[in-house]
Amino acid sequence: MRILICEDSVLLREGLVRLLDDAGHEVVSALPDTVGLAEAVDTTGPELCILDVRLPPTYTDEGIRAALGLRAAHPSLAILVLSQYVEERYASDLIAAQGGPLGYLLKDRVADVAEFLESVRRIAEGATVLDPEVVAQLLTRRNRDDRMLRLTERERTVLALIAEGKSNQAIAAILFLSEASVEKHITSIFQKLGFEQDESGNRRVLAALAHIENTGGPMPSTGPTGVAR
Repeated sequence: MRILICEDSVLLREGLVRLLDDAGHEVVSALPDTVGLAEAVDTTGPELCILDVRLPPTYTDEGIRAALGLRAAHPSLAILVLSQYVEERYASDLIAAQGGPLGYLLKDRVADVAEFLESVRRIAEGATVLDPEVVAQLLTRRNRDDRMLRLTERERTVLALIAEGKSNQAIAAILFLSEASVEKHITSIFQKLGFEQDESGNRRVLAALAHIENTGGPMPSTGPTGVAR
């Protein structure tokens, strides 16, 4: 896979280059900031862009703004955002934007090489992979949406796992349910939230997060999560 990296930390940037190269990917460009990013994407044609949230010169939201720009200019381009901490507002903006496959992971996850590479693979294949810490914060916001109150405890648990990018098969294994039962829960969730059931993993996650973003319900306890961590 052709990958472009935009990360200001030399150590992390070069570490990602080495890690991805060793995994058989081609890093077509590795930039320290967003200057020339759009041109680099146009000329190198990456399939995935990995960006830090905070980049020079202000180290606030340059990476997120660049990611939003790339999603608008290249709708099919996969984006993976890395952040030192959970940037709830930035995560919400990025998730709500239309575009291709998306990942939002904390930098600590890169330390688990196998898990990180699996996340990269899943994003490249069209999945949306969100760090559980991001999902947890979106789930625990105080401003409630009345539609979320319609969900049962089991449905909220299933919804949290959907938001982490879990497949129906993975949810069934985690909750010790049959896939048919998981499908029934998902159908009920989308009916209660006013959304038609969608076979697209990306739109499923985006639709779920668009509604659970304002819930005050607690993050369900489901034990260790998978590659979305």
